[in-house]
Amino acid sequence: MLQNIAKENIDQARELRGLFEKQLRELYWAEGVMIPMLSDTLVNATSKDLVIVLEKHRIDTINHLSRLDTIFTAIGIEAEALINEAVSCFIMEAEDVAVLIRQGVVRDAAIIAILQKIKHYEIACYGTMRAYAIALREEDVVILLEETLEEEKVADLALSYIAESHINIEAADKEI
Repeated sequence: MLQNIAKENIDQARELRGLFEKQLRELYWAEGVMIPMLSDTLVNATSKDLVIVLEKHRIDTINHLSRLDTIFTAIGIEAEALINEAVSCFIMEAEDVAVLIRQGVVRDAAIIAILQKIKHYEIACYGTMRAYAIALREEDVVILLEETLEEEKVADLALSYIAESHINIEAADKEI
């Protein structure tokens, strides 16, 4: 009986390990495509506040990718990207915004909305990955995931602040 329970626990850990590794690969892809997306978005943004946040987050994203490389090494697997369909859809939405909405405060509001969708998704993913790392007893990895999770939260708060303090108000004034 105890042998069956121990075998079941090992099987579940392997399944959780598989989820953990798959999510790492998807985050690796997502962070990799975010770097050029943020660079393109910088060109399309007009708000100086937004440009500053985008530039800072582009640099942070490069660091996120580097941290993921470190995590792959720490858990003993090769860094490999796996397309993340959700982020892929957000990237396409960002490309549409650049084409369909003329440059200005309304486009800035749309950029913030898309970036916050991505940030919320990444916050959920990094939070989940942190929980998996704790369960898998990957203490060194937990710290790295927490650093990225906190940076994603800071970026989200900065975007909210810009949107609520002036971008959304200015965009609404264009409607009047």
